[in-house]
This record gives sequence, structure tokens and C-alpha cells, in this order.
Amino acid sequence: MAEEPDGQVRVLFWGTPGFALPALSAVTEAGHEVVGVVTRPDRPRGRGRRARPSPVRRVAGERGFPVLAPEAPHGEAFEAAIRALAPDISVVVAYGCILRRRILDVPPRGSLNLHASLLPALRGAAPVNWAIARGHAETGVTVMRMVEAMDAGPVLAQEAVAIGPRDTAAGLSRELAGLGGRLMADTLRRMEAGPVEESEQDHAAATFAPKVDREAARVEWGRGAREVGGLIRGMDDVPGAWTLLRGAPVKVFAPGFVEEKGGVDGGWGVTEAVDAGSGRPGEIVTADPKRGILVATGCGLLHVGEVQPPGRRRMESAAWVRGAGPRAGDRFE
Repeated sequence: MAEEPDGQVRVLFWGTPGFALPALSAVTEAGHEVVGVVTRPDRPRGRGRRARPSPVRRVAGERGFPVLAPEAPHGEAFEAAIRALAPDISVVVAYGCILRRRILDVPPRGSLNLHASLLPALRGAAPVNWAIARGHAETGVTVMRMVEAMDAGPVLAQEAVAIGPRDTAAGLSRELAGLGGRLMADTLRRMEAGPVEESEQDHAAATFAPKVDREAARVEWGRGAREVGGLIRGMDDVPGAWTLLRGAPVKVFAPGFVEEKGGVDGGWGVTEAVDAGSGRPGEIVTADPKRGILVATGCGLLHVGEVQPPGRRRMESAAWVRGAGPRAGDRFE
């Protein structure tokens, strides 16, 4: 590799969603040269279904970085294009496509990936969603060297964070994106200072976090209140946990847990004593115009603080009750 001034590294950055932006900023602010950005092609978005650039492509264009947006990141022409950029290393953050060995090996220092979990836990496309939905007490970010197998490369750095009782996938993703950007920049700094230890993952301990589809986000009210609440927070805000009321889909958000002696965890708004054993799973046992709705689960009651009825914006469940919303005795399915 050619000698770079002041520890500067020629970085080929790969990323697509907003989650990748803090890493792009951190790498740039650390003084490294971003020789190019690879992102996914423009896709139809929004109500008009117009083709729009990814968040990474938009920011890369604003900063004047060369941008590549191939339909598939392989083939001779694409490989030649990234070789022409002469990167020292690739930094990959939520790019959204599997990279082949030939592409990973183009930079002489290989390719690093930022993953939003404490690998080997939660390999795959949706680690933040599933960390919350499965009730994990902590998660974090990992910088690893990329290999062809998904999220299976040796680890260069990790940092953990606790998952709080009100954390949502959207909020936790923002926290991890910032933390991960700083960790990636620090890893590049340490690599410039000397060899960095790389620890092989314990593959036998690996767990997986598949892409969230619509069915995975459907609420099963027969499960316990804390499990249902975890799913709701883990799917907030995209794709949004959902259920059916009178045959129409309703998204549900902001859960709180009603204890047997009354009240909701953290003072989330319901203070009167409620019989935690009442109601069939999915039944709305209280629909209050000031405090919202309480829903029976397989074990305990859940306060659903916010909803998004079909064709409407997200709102407080109390506002929904004041309108043409549910009544006590209605049942989610």
C-alpha cells in the first residue's frame, strides 16, 4: 500500500440507509480519504413511488464523493471500476447485498464491516429488531473483517449497550449508528498505529436475526404481556407491529405493562388498579378517552399507548378512542 500522510487511509465506503451515515461522517472527520461510495440503486419510495436516492447516495453527492450504484456488486466492469479508485480498505455499513470474495479482496487491506449486534449473536439483516423483540438485556456493535459467510468474520472491536425498557428499534438503531461510526473510525486509527488483534467468532454460539417480514411483525396476543411488548418495541417504527380489529389492520406502539397491583411500568399513564387476569387474549378491557386502551394478553394486561389505524397517521390511543376507535369488549386478532 502506498504511504499516506498523517495516517490517512483511502477508504471505499459501502452503505445505503441512514444507519450508515454516522460511520461515513466519522471516517471522513477522522481525516481519511473517501475515494468512492458504493450504494444500492435508486428505488421507488413514498406515496408517489418515485425513484429516490438512498440516504447514503444523497449525502455522498452533497460531499462530492464518486458514487457507484450497481444493480449487482460483481462482474468484471464493476470490479474494474472499484480497482480504478485504488482503495486501501473497504468499510461496509448496511450496504444491503452479499459481497463476493473477489470484491472483498480488491483493497490490499481487505474489507471491514460494522454490524449492529455483539457477534456471534444476531447475525443477519435485522439484529436491532430482534434484540428487542427477543427480550435481550444488551446488544451493541461489532467491527469485523469480512468473509464470504454472512457476518462470520473475525472481530476487531466490539462495544455493548444496555437495552432499556422503553427502547424501540428506531431509537436504538440511532444510538448504535453513532456508536458504531465512532468504533469504526477508532479501529482504522488503531490499524494505522500497528497490528490489531482479530478474534475468531464462536460459530457454535451464533444466533440469527432474519429480515423482518409482515407476518413476523403480527402480534400474537396469546403470548405474555412482556413478550408482546417486546415485539411491539422491536418493530417500532418500521415495519410496525400490527394486529386486526374488525378485520382491518392496526399498527400498535408504545406498550406499558399493567402490574397485578395496578399501574404501568415507569408511570406510562395508567394508574388505577386493574385485574391483570381479566379478558381473553386480544380483548380490549378498557378504552379510556384520556388514558387509552388496555389489552388482555396470555399473561397480564398491556397498555397500548399509540396506534396507527388504516389510512391514518400514528396517534395516541386515547385520541383514537375519542374518535371512531375501539370500545371495551372489542378484540384484536
